[in-house]
Amino acid sequence: MTDYENLLTLLARAGVEFIVVGGVAASAHGSARVTEDLDVVYARSPGNIKRLVDALASTNPYQRGAPPGLPFKFDEETIAKGLNFTLTTDFGWLDLLGEITGGGGFEQLLPHSVKIPVFGIECWLLGLERLIQLKRAAGRPKDFEAIAELERIFEQESR
Repeated sequence: MTDYENLLTLLARAGVEFIVVGGVAASAHGSARVTEDLDVVYARSPGNIKRLVDALASTNPYQRGAPPGLPFKFDEETIAKGLNFTLTTDFGWLDLLGEITGGGGFEQLLPHSVKIPVFGIECWLLGLERLIQLKRAAGRPKDFEAIAELERIFEQESR
């Protein structure tokens, strides 16, 4: 099970610029669906990548699903040369996303986000309307299953 509180605390205390998206964002908006990982879109600036690497270094990040022993170096160069990383850490699963399908990166998503306290930590959270749009753009079966519930929540909030 992923320890969302510890992961978010590590990122926030290190000053990492990120937006919570995916299932945790949906849950924060009121979805009853359960997710196994924390998805965040992170700013790709060199300074933010450094803060991200420093924050997570002690959690033993490793590519999720990769065979044990496969060379993987979690450092600034790797993050800068890559984009999206599905990781396992000492606190569970973390997806670091440089950009997401149909939504772009941190700078494009920030205007569609709201800052809310999560576990007592101020975090950017993708807004519900944009979350629905991105789930539709992703086009995965699990996203289509979630859209109906999220649309009902959106309708209730809009009243």
